[in-house]
Amino acid sequence: MKRRVVIGILFLLIASLQVRLWTGEDSYAHVVELERKVESQQMTNASRLERNRIFERDIRALKRDNALIEEKARSELGLIKEGETFYLLIDRQD
Repeated sequence: MKRRVVIGILFLLIASLQVRLWTGEDSYAHVVELERKVESQQMTNASRLERNRIFERDIRALKRDNALIEEKARSELGLIKEGETFYLLIDRQD
């Protein structure tokens, strides 16, 4: 009789550990989900790091070269120098 009680207690203990392993906050599924999120965040961080490297390169170039600043102002902002005439050519769609 005593042996059955011990076996029953051990069975309940093992069952409760299994339930905790497969469900709940520290479960296997939760760990897998966290690993997936970490991997996704690492990919995001890598792309942002590359973007930041490009920005840093552009900033260093702009600090060194005034002609580059002028080129960017003309191409991206549409600015013109004083005394210049701006011509806008529009293609006709016949």
